[in-house]
Amino acid sequence: MIRLSRMGARKQPHYRVVVIEKERARNGRPVEVVGTYNPRTTPASIELKRERIDYWVSKGAKMSDRVKKIVSRPAPAVASVA
Repeated sequence: MIRLSRMGARKQPHYRVVVIEKERARNGRPVEVVGTYNPRTTPASIELKRERIDYWVSKGAKMSDRVKKIVSRPAPAVASVA
């Protein structure tokens, strides 16, 4: 399963997007960390390894509702310096 794992101090949440076995605890040992999500910045900062997420989904991993919402956001455009 691909879901969020909470990090950060009390009242200062920061999340990792992790691939983890469904039965494990929320902050249990993940199989792989595939990104980060910080809702406290404006706008929320999202860093994802989209190719790894696609790989795990192809292997049968299900995404949590919140992760689906985060992944469905368009990738930020990278400004090219010419």
